[in-house]
Amino acid sequence: MGQIFKAFLKLPTTKVGIITAVLFQLIFTVVWMTGYQGINDRIDRLNIAIVNEDQAMGATIAENLQQNLPVGVQTGMSLAEAQDMLQDRQIQMIVQIPSDFASKAQSQESASINYFINESNPVMIKNMMTSIADSITSTVNKQAVTNGMAGILSSQAKLPEEAAQTAANVMSERVVSNIESVNVVQGMNNQMVPMMMVLASYVGAMIMGQNFQISSKALGARFGRWQRMAVRLIVTAASSVVVSLVGTSLVAAFGGQMAHGFLALWGFQALFLLTFMFMAQMFLFVFDMAGMLFNILVLSVQLVSSGAMMPRELLPEFYQALGNIFPATYAVDGLMNVLFGGTGTSGDVIALLLIIAVSLVLIIASTALRRDKAPVPPIVAAAEA
Repeated sequence: MGQIFKAFLKLPTTKVGIITAVLFQLIFTVVWMTGYQGINDRIDRLNIAIVNEDQAMGATIAENLQQNLPVGVQTGMSLAEAQDMLQDRQIQMIVQIPSDFASKAQSQESASINYFINESNPVMIKNMMTSIADSITSTVNKQAVTNGMAGILSSQAKLPEEAAQTAANVMSERVVSNIESVNVVQGMNNQMVPMMMVLASYVGAMIMGQNFQISSKALGARFGRWQRMAVRLIVTAASSVVVSLVGTSLVAAFGGQMAHGFLALWGFQALFLLTFMFMAQMFLFVFDMAGMLFNILVLSVQLVSSGAMMPRELLPEFYQALGNIFPATYAVDGLMNVLFGGTGTSGDVIALLLIIAVSLVLIIASTALRRDKAPVPPIVAAAEA
């Protein structure tokens, strides 16, 4: 047994396997611990829009909210303008104060504040905005109750005990919430689809690229570097179409939500999967098998910075900047639009095509700088065949 242990541990692949496992622990721990540090301290980077349609109490309510809410507050826009910003994820919630708010709050009817939340976002957004909506309603309700009771008590010098109890009951809940969700996500399984597709796609692209690199090196003595590069990229492009069809079909088979239909999801997945494949192989073209270390690092960074799990607005600026460089950010944004609804994928498609172009330039440049191996004589090649 001692000899086989020595022989096994001396193999380069054994050493690389152990080192890779250690690097996964190191890279993921460093990236995730630094990327998610201080998330709760940056909640002020989230924004809500207040649409005030009430001329009596609305301005006072909006001013109080601006001063006391932990998030950014934008005012001075119409409901239609705010809804456009909500769809584009520039704001995370709309607070609408209806035109009849004051009249209802001063009568025996309940006055409602309307809230609009875009669920086509990381699940944390919905939870945080719902909590803020409850807090706003509670605060405004207390103010309305106080004003209402003060008005009743000041109207009578002496209020009978029964009348006072009736007034207290009437004023106990003057303001209620009316929360409307747009682009509703049907269950947590659908909410996790963008992260699942990005993770599965990049890990698959990494492993495929590694095996393609081994295959390419095995053919190095028989075929030129340009031939091998061309075939490798053609097979990669064809694989992205087939693999994405499998992925999209499985999501559909398990009842996945598809706001824009099967073909839209398949086409978009094929594009970002091709981008992942080219980027993963670009590191291998440039750094050979050492490029897998860069792929592990890029995988970890993309999972943190893409917005698949946490809102990008809450991340440190360094990771937000990294997210703008890597394709997972645009894959997640486009997937949310295709799966749940949104403003479309044109901007994400352009960004992914640009990343593909940069990857291809680097692949071609690295291929040009390499030298072919000495060709194998035809007799030897025929013998091997």
